[in-house]
Amino acid sequence: MFLFSSHEPSLLTKTAYLFPGQGAQSPGMGRQLFESSSAAARVFTRADEILGYSLSEICFQGPAERLDATEHSQPALLVCSVAALAAIRENETLPFGEADSCAGLSLGEYTAMVHAGALSFEDGLRVVRARGEAMQAAADAQPGGMVSILGLDDDRVAELCEAARQPGEVLQVANLLCPGNIAISGHKASCQRAIELAPRFHAMKAIPLAVAGAFHTSIMQSAEERLAAVLEPVEIRGPSLPVISNVDAQVHNDPDAIRRNLIRQVVSPVLWATSMTKLIESGHEHFVEVGHGRVLRGLMRRINRGKEVFGFPE
Repeated sequence: MFLFSSHEPSLLTKTAYLFPGQGAQSPGMGRQLFESSSAAARVFTRADEILGYSLSEICFQGPAERLDATEHSQPALLVCSVAALAAIRENETLPFGEADSCAGLSLGEYTAMVHAGALSFEDGLRVVRARGEAMQAAADAQPGGMVSILGLDDDRVAELCEAARQPGEVLQVANLLCPGNIAISGHKASCQRAIELAPRFHAMKAIPLAVAGAFHTSIMQSAEERLAAVLEPVEIRGPSLPVISNVDAQVHNDPDAIRRNLIRQVVSPVLWATSMTKLIESGHEHFVEVGHGRVLRGLMRRINRGKEVFGFPE
């Protein structure tokens, strides 16, 4: 059973739903939703039909190596979040009411677009599968990775990247997550050097992330091209509520602009901290992380501890 605070929302405040991105996955994800909610179970069943394989089995049982593969983790995270939304509607357990806005971290932006009606669930899932396959292929062609750097500001992280990067290599800021938590991305050797050099730059920690490649860098250019071809014929509608773009931390209503930004996102840094600040400045007081994991709750507490942050499911 899923429980929320009985707090009544103020008419003067807003709620944002946040959807997790790659790296939040773990074996067992979604099982509680599947067993507790018939509406959520139908989402998993429909996803298995669309994909032609048992994504639900990979989510519920793993193994981790299979779930962590980009072509599986990206659809899995989208499906778990959409299943959570279905369970919320079925049980009429809406934390602080319906979302006034939403945002998703990287892959999670597609989930946000599905929630806002810009993409159908079927199209969103098919595009995300193709996105994951394209990113995996780009990663296989040029081995890379991502590292979370804790305790340094933006400029210092950029200096660390410059020190660790050798000629011909890519290493750059990829995710601006929250103050003191910035993910860098690039060729595998440069990532390893950054981990080794991080103590010299007085970083608190340098943590390799559970992703398959150098996402949000030019190494993903071939994936960007493949994704553009996949998205070109897909119907994108104007969203029914504001969705913050990862690329520029802005709201876009034009379907063509949304399409361009979803394509650009693969090779562009994710402006998550800026996006959350924009939501806060526009009156959002309540934030609900919808889907698997607790990553986005932790980031919001680093961005602004004064906001109320919940998760569904807990």
